[in-house]
Amino acid sequence: MSTIIKPVITEKMTGQSDKFNRYGFYVDRRANKIEVKNAVEKMYSVTVVDVRTMNTPGKVKRRMTRSGVLAGRVGKYKKSRCSTETRRCN
Repeated sequence: MSTIIKPVITEKMTGQSDKFNRYGFYVDRRANKIEVKNAVEKMYSVTVVDVRTMNTPGKVKRRMTRSGVLAGRVGKYKKSRCSTETRRCN
C-alpha cells in the first residue's frame, strides 16, 4: 500500500510551507497518522513533528449544458498536513 498519493499544491499550502514548515498530502484513506508520518520521513528525509488528517466526503456536482443537466460525483479522499522540524535541503 502506497501511503502518499500526491502533495497538495495550492496557494494556501505554499504559504504555510514557507511560513510554518507545514506540508500537505493526499493520502490513502486507510492510512493512519503513524503510517503517514513514517512515509513522509522516509520519502523526504525530514523529522515530522505533527500530523493532522482530515477525511473529505464525496460531493455531487451538477452543471447545465445544451443537452440538459449533467450530474456526476467527486470521490471522497483523505488529506494530511505534516509539520516538520527542519527544512528539506537539496
